[in-house]
Amino acid sequence: MELGIGIGWRPEIADEVEALTGIDWVEAVAENLCADHLPDSLVRLRERGVTVVPHGVALGLGGADRPDPDRLAGLAARAELLGTPLVTEHIAFVRAGGPLATSPRLEAGHLLPVPRTWDALDVLCENVRIAQDSLPVPLALENIAALITWPDEELTEGQFLAELVERTGVRLLIDVANLHTNHVNLGQDPAKALDELPVEAIAYVHVAGGVEKNGVWHDTHAHPVSAPVLEVLAELRSRVDPPGVLLERDDAFPPAGELAGELDAIRATLRKAAPSADPGPDRAAQRKAAPTPVPAGARDRTAVAQTALLSALVAGTPAPEGFDHRRLRVQSRALAAKRADVVAKVAPELPEILGDGYRAAFLAYAGSRPMSGGYRRDALGFAEHVLITGGPADPAARRRLTYWWQDRSGARPPRRTTRLVRAARAVLVGK
Repeated sequence: MELGIGIGWRPEIADEVEALTGIDWVEAVAENLCADHLPDSLVRLRERGVTVVPHGVALGLGGADRPDPDRLAGLAARAELLGTPLVTEHIAFVRAGGPLATSPRLEAGHLLPVPRTWDALDVLCENVRIAQDSLPVPLALENIAALITWPDEELTEGQFLAELVERTGVRLLIDVANLHTNHVNLGQDPAKALDELPVEAIAYVHVAGGVEKNGVWHDTHAHPVSAPVLEVLAELRSRVDPPGVLLERDDAFPPAGELAGELDAIRATLRKAAPSADPGPDRAAQRKAAPTPVPAGARDRTAVAQTALLSALVAGTPAPEGFDHRRLRVQSRALAAKRADVVAKVAPELPEILGDGYRAAFLAYAGSRPMSGGYRRDALGFAEHVLITGGPADPAARRRLTYWWQDRSGARPPRRTTRLVRAARAVLVGK
């Protein structure tokens, strides 16, 4: 399956993506698409013959629990709607707690690294097989960027991925920016990882930008692709000709000319770094190993370990033994900042109502109240907290926030009459 050169489709740059030349395919975040209706931009791209691949971020296949059937059904529906040749997700956990850990459910709101242990691998492999059986097209999984590493890991990243492919036959989505991130943050050699992993199992490749702050690389997807990331792409290209390569950008979107320039840099890197040798037989296309049951207690042990880590990151509980406390603080701040950013996008009225005080108020809220549901529920919880604690100080802003919370806290979306009342209130409050 040859994909070619692609770019991440986002609503904010839909027009720019449509106007770019030489784009063979796009990738869209699955959870941002309706299961029964596509944005007009994606419809037009598909009519032009551009392949659209849904990229999931919420399954949490590396978590201790089995995959949620409703989330799998939603991803399958989006795959059917798009007529895609494959779907992709991440090797990560995104939530923890619950019955297996006998604790409240916690949401990370972010992709967190799976411990590279045999227990975690056994759990991941069974979760992947469940997902594969539920999806109408092949599945590919992405390596993630990490600020922290688990103590007492038993496998390198390359070995972990190789075992995963051998046991499940899953394809790989290799993010070279994430390999660079792990090189800076964790001292892991990208070349060694590429030597160890089954490059012939690669479905496609991600390329993205980031920024280094105080010796820590942040995989922002909001900065230009750096030269070191292109060097990792060249390393990969010297080993295999990937079926597809995609530029990711999720924020601080530049003009179309800059996106085109980054795509040109990717094409030039691929041309210059031809494979030095035959990559050998396609092991990923060979028969996968027979499934083996998850050993007794593996899910429980994984649940306890992941819950302890996530609780330390989002609820301020003591750090589990063996973790770098400084890195945990960096990761904790990053999770809270991302919550603030995403809630501001999901509910743009909140920063508008609260003004310059929004971010400080939200970070204070996040520091004592872990996320237990989605971002929309988080936005409602934050607004309720502000109101209960007597804010905002400005009476007009308090009225607006009260009306906003009342309109959205019901079991059903507001009807037309409610929306008209809301609009009238906004006009009156603004006077």
